[in-house]
Amino acid sequence: MDIYFTGLIIAISTFIIIGIFHPIVVKTEYHYGTRPWILFLISGIASLIGALFVSDVIISSLLGVLGASLLWSIGELFEQRKRVLRGWFPMNPKRKEEYGE
Repeated sequence: MDIYFTGLIIAISTFIIIGIFHPIVVKTEYHYGTRPWILFLISGIASLIGALFVSDVIISSLLGVLGASLLWSIGELFEQRKRVLRGWFPMNPKRKEEYGE
């Protein structure tokens, strides 16, 4: 009986990638606001395009997950700004004027 770990590797790696992006979004919004959204867009599109040209199933899958996570993070970046304004997350005192205060 053969055991294949491809699905398990992809699943664990997907969980890790998604988990890493929550603190990335929080730190990005805290230090830079929502301005870096374009970097998330460019990186996400590049990752998805890269996934189309990689023949290895695991690497291609992970590039796809990375690209989707980067694109999803754009919306989360703007949602994080709202969470900061609601007081759920700390506001960067150096950037208070960007929040309209």
